[in-house]
Order: sequence, then structure tokens, then C-alpha cells
Amino acid sequence: MSGETYRDPWGIPHLRAGSVLELAFMQGRNAAIDRAWQIEVERHRFEGTSAAVFGAEAMSWDKFARQVRLAGTARGCFSALRQETKTWFAAYVDGVNSGLQAGARNAPQFAVVGLRPGEWQPWTPLGIWLSTHILLAGFPNKLWRGEVARALGSEAIGSFAMGGRGVAGSNGWLLVGDRTLLGKPILAGDPHRVIEDPGVYQQIRLSCAEFDVVGFAVPGVPGVPHFGHTGRVAWSITHAMADCQDVYRERLRRRGSAVEALGPDGWEPADVHVETVTVAGGEPVEVEVVETARGPLVVGGPDDTEALSLRYPPRVCGDLGFDALLPLMRASCVAEVDAALDKWVDPVNVVLAADSAGDVLYRVAGRVPVRARKNQLHPVPAWEEGHAWQGWYQPMPRETVESVAVMANHAGLAMPLGVDFAPAYRADRIRHLLGERKWSAADMASIHMDTYAGAAAPLLRLLRDVTGLSAEAVDLRDRLLNWDRRMQADSTDATEYARVRAAVVRRLAEHPALAPLAEPAPYPDIFLPWLFLTPRVAAGLDNLLADEAPLGMDRTELLRAALEDVAAGPGTVPWGTLHKLSPWTALPQARDALPWPDLSGDSECVLSTTRIQDIDGHLTRGPAARYVWDLADRQNSLWIVPLGASGVPGPHHHDQLPLWERGELVPVITDWGRLRKET
Repeated sequence: MSGETYRDPWGIPHLRAGSVLELAFMQGRNAAIDRAWQIEVERHRFEGTSAAVFGAEAMSWDKFARQVRLAGTARGCFSALRQETKTWFAAYVDGVNSGLQAGARNAPQFAVVGLRPGEWQPWTPLGIWLSTHILLAGFPNKLWRGEVARALGSEAIGSFAMGGRGVAGSNGWLLVGDRTLLGKPILAGDPHRVIEDPGVYQQIRLSCAEFDVVGFAVPGVPGVPHFGHTGRVAWSITHAMADCQDVYRERLRRRGSAVEALGPDGWEPADVHVETVTVAGGEPVEVEVVETARGPLVVGGPDDTEALSLRYPPRVCGDLGFDALLPLMRASCVAEVDAALDKWVDPVNVVLAADSAGDVLYRVAGRVPVRARKNQLHPVPAWEEGHAWQGWYQPMPRETVESVAVMANHAGLAMPLGVDFAPAYRADRIRHLLGERKWSAADMASIHMDTYAGAAAPLLRLLRDVTGLSAEAVDLRDRLLNWDRRMQADSTDATEYARVRAAVVRRLAEHPALAPLAEPAPYPDIFLPWLFLTPRVAAGLDNLLADEAPLGMDRTELLRAALEDVAAGPGTVPWGTLHKLSPWTALPQARDALPWPDLSGDSECVLSTTRIQDIDGHLTRGPAARYVWDLADRQNSLWIVPLGASGVPGPHHHDQLPLWERGELVPVITDWGRLRKET
């Protein structure tokens, strides 16, 4: 059978082939046709050649990509794959290379920047995966905690929440068959990331003699890694918030052309070489790449008083876990999903799975090092004993599911593995909404779109006792105390709550005690989003306000001043007026040229939509996909992405956006007769 491509009414590709390798070729070619611009941008990012396309503004990322050795790590991980997986990757890359020229002709961005498609290597997909996830585990949080300890003392670290650049927000839940109307399990959820245009997740179907899976692919990477449904078994994940990366303070010295690093046993040789980064419109830049026995340097160098190195599992063990993917897609039951995921490495995920026989799975998959507690908190001295890795944490945590299981980046199943977890507000709210009733797949959107601000309760309780207010501030306080706590786009009370919260945060952040943290430390630009003081204070607000005298301030006076600030401020506007979608795109002018919708939700809601501070301004973090996997009948399943199935301007570029905004889902169509075949 020759390969065939079908499309549903939303332009979602359904690929059918006779063999696994033919299907891999088709998936690669489809990525090149539908997402040529997106995957070429990602290739340049992992290779550290973005500045050759986008100029000096991309230099900070390129320097990091070179220093952290993304390309070399990808090649090493590819070499360690089983031969079957290597051949599968090679077929996918052959498909990409066969379609890139045609894909580039359909994508106007290539002409805008004068970019020509390049040649992919068999390890390029692994490099894209690495560059997409290297910051997801949040090692820059350790830079922040190190700065807090330096400026305020290590005892102050606990005053700030540790979520970093909004890595929390994803949701997932599983109901066993007894809790569903059709008597079979249902999986649902919504991974949260910075919303990108084109989207980071691609709806796709991959069908051959060995498997038939629908799910979300990452363009540029073969298979369906994280969210899939074969008809007999389905799986989904959220980020486990596990701590699996360490930062070491390094002391270095030069010896002629060589570099040495001070380790626990004295001075030892470091690997060093120089790479040249081409910069569009500018002079080439030389980057010295240094790797110690701990890992590659990501801050500083041999001529600095101190530098920082990063130790991360794929670099250490030469494995990302992609030998798990073919067995995962071939799985026909939960036990086979479980066995496949034993091979998974990075990133570390909480996994839910269920099959049509009614079996379910709730576990963590990935690789987490065993080491001293201090390693998890902040940078540690490379020259001291006691900071080496001592193998891998095992067995990975798992639990039996009696009725429902919920994953929301909180300190639940993965608690032994990390430091930074999301508060339990979202997880608790999902459990509350699920209640004791029985559910259908079609009912799940109501949970995806829930806007109840669970985390508002502590602040509102404190506001209740504030006295000595002006008449305007009393009116504001009373309105907030009677507010339904829904962060709806058309709600003015939601705006006032957000303004009061922001006023409290602003006054705390301006306190002289935090002045040493007001200006980010002189780290590379890509780490700055983790080091901005105001978002960090906002993330730690519950911790700070638990103290009657936060930072030595009178808490009641602080809240009184915040209420008065807002009461005397600008007129009330609907929440969505301030809370708009703002996707990331490699060409920002393309984002700014389009009208984007008002958004409901907030970081405290199940509908977690957050405006995050970036070095370029503000972007939106939110549900990068939504799914409902029904194990009674796959055609009851539903899905949606924020924009559309295609990265090419045209009818399917943004056609799912209005539905995504309203919380609607589109059906998963698996009847080939209902699909349109491409010639």
C-alpha cells in the first residue's frame, strides 16, 4: 500500500501507510509541508544559528545553545538509540528533507528574512526536543534562589514560590469506568505552555499495519510522545516539576591554551573549544565552549571570578528516552504503555493512561538523579565534596486509582522528586468539579473552562478585616467580598481583584528590603524572566502575606494602601480588556498585526491563562491544546488547539481560535470515509 494523506474538516492530517518507516517518512514530509517555517526556526535554535537569520537579538539564545552543547548532546543521544529507532528517525528526516523546499514556497516568512531551508540530519529531531525542553525543568530557578540567599539569607528562600517562568498550569484527569456514562475510562486535560504561532502541538493521526494513533505531535519530532489514543489505550502527561538539573559554581584557570576546573580532588582538565556564530547584519561572534566534569558552562568563563555549569540527564547519560516511542504507539493496553515508559528520560512527567478493558495507570516517568538536598535548592560549589550524583531515583512513584486521578503540577505523586510545585488550587478545584457524578466525554469542556479563582481566598479573607478606609475603598472591598471569584473576560470585579493583588505585589516589591533583588543579576538575557522581582513576589504572595509583618511592613496598612490605590485609580474595565492573547512568534510584527481575543481565566484557575513577563514584553501562557480521550469509543474523543492545524497562512491557520476561546472542542474523526483524501 502506498502512503495516503487525508484531512478532516479542520485540515488535521490523517496519514496512512503500509509500514512504520513509510509512515515516518510521511509524517516528516507533512511537518515540512504544513510547518516548514516553524520547524526550520526550531532547527536553527537547537544548532545555535538563529542569529544568522534574526540578527543580534537572537545572539543570547545562540550562545546558550552552543555553550550547553545542544547539538553534541543530540548527536550523542541519537548514537545511543536502538537500531530500529535510528532507522525510524532517519525515515522521518528523509521525509522532512523531501518536503522542505515545497513547504518553504508556501510560507511567506522565508522570503521576509531571506531564509533558505537547510539540510536535516537524523539527530535533528532530538536537538529540537532538547531545545524545546532544556529550560522546562527550571534550572534558572536555582539562579533566583541563589540570588535570594546572597541578598537576604538562605532562610528567605521559602518566602517566594518557586514556579519560575510559569511552568505550572497544565491539568489532566482520569475517571475510571465506574465514573463515566458509558462505563469505560475517560482521560482529559490541557497542557499549558507559552502560546506560539504556529502552535507547539500538532493534531495528527498516524496509521499503519502496526498501530493507529491519534494525538498531538511536536512538529519536527516523529511520533506522538505525550498525548495519544490508539483506540484501545490512551495516555497523557503533565510536567512532574521534578528537579533533575543541577547548577555548579566553578572555579577555572587557564594553562596556556588549556582550561582547568577545581573539583573535589583538585584541579582537573576541562574540555574547551571556540565556535563562531554568524550574525545577520553584524560581525561574527566567537563563543568559548567549556565543559567541566560536572557539565557545560552556561554562565561566565575561565576569565571570570566564578562561572556556573549545568548538569542535566541527557548530557550525562546520552539518552532522551526516545526508544520508548515506537513501543508506546504499538501499545494495546495499559501494561504495555507502562513498560514502554520505563525507557523514558526527559522531561520527567506525571502520566495517566487507560485502556478499553478498564485498566488505568498513574505514575511518574523519566530520570531524576539522586544527590544532596542542597543541589536541589541553589548553585553548589563544584570544589566541595558531597555534590556528586549518586545514581537515579527508583522506582519512580506510582499510585493505584480507585475513582479519579488528577495531575496539575502540584506536590502530589511527584513530591519526592522536586522542590518547586504549583499550589494545589487547580488540583483541588478539578476534584471538586468532578464530584461524585458520572461523566461523558462531551461534558469535559466545562472543567477545561472553569474560571474560579481558588487562590483568591487568602487575600480576600485579609481584606475583610481592613478598616479605616475611604468610602470608595470600602465600596471596592465590599464588591470584592461579594464577588463570585470568576475570572471571566467580561467581569469588572475580576479586574478590580487583579488590580488590588497587583498593588499589594507592587508595594512589596518596592520595599527597601528587596532592593538588592530589584535589578536582575548580570546573567545572560535568556535567564532574566526567572529573575524579575515583581513576578517572583506575585508568585510568593500567599507565603509573604501569611506573615503579619511581611518584610517588616504592617500587613493591614499594606492592604489598606493597596485598596486605596485601586479605588483612586482608573475606571473599571472588563478583565479581558487587560488580559488578551499574545502568542509568541519568531517574527513579532506578525503577532502585532493581528487582532487577538480577550481571555478569561488567570494563573489561579483551572483555565490557567497568564500574561508572563518576557525580555520582549509580555506573552501569554495558557492551554496549548485540550483533549478528551474516551476509551468507550475513540470517535467520542475531542480535541482543540489555540490556532489551527496548519502553520501556513490559509483556511486552517487560525480557524480553531474562536472555538478555543469559547471552550469548544472539535471531534476526533477516525472514519476514513468521512475524511478528504489528498491527491
